[in-house]
Amino acid sequence: MRVSVIGGSSVTDEEYDRALDVGRLLAERGHTVVCGGRGGVMEAACRGAREMEGHTIGILPGSHPAEANEYVQTTIVTGMGNARNALVVLNGDAVIAIDGGPGTLSELGHALDFDRPVAGLGTHRIDGVDGIEHVDTPADAVDHAENTHERN
Repeated sequence: MRVSVIGGSSVTDEEYDRALDVGRLLAERGHTVVCGGRGGVMEAACRGAREMEGHTIGILPGSHPAEANEYVQTTIVTGMGNARNALVVLNGDAVIAIDGGPGTLSELGHALDFDRPVAGLGTHRIDGVDGIEHVDTPADAVDHAENTHERN
């Protein structure tokens, strides 16, 4: 399964560590990490996955493959800016959101619109919006992605 990991490009050490753990767990369980290919949560998830010999895909906003973090194996350039957020979500079977700012918020909207299961780990809580399962640990996030994907 491909799992889109979304989140902030500027993160605290704690958020980085959470994303690192998510990447490791996804790879350990045989999943591919899909992300926006840049820094912060994206870099940490890719790094964690690569440490466990997992595969990583980065869908970049720009036109230069060199913009990808060093842990991205398959780089996809779009030249679309933040419009590429829809592609990040569409290329995953489930979504794990960690932290995040306005870009992550737009990806959450796309995930819900495209009916992707979403696990939120310290991310946006949106009153009146259903579909984001807020969890406490990286393992809970990966479990939710797997369990909801199996049901769909």
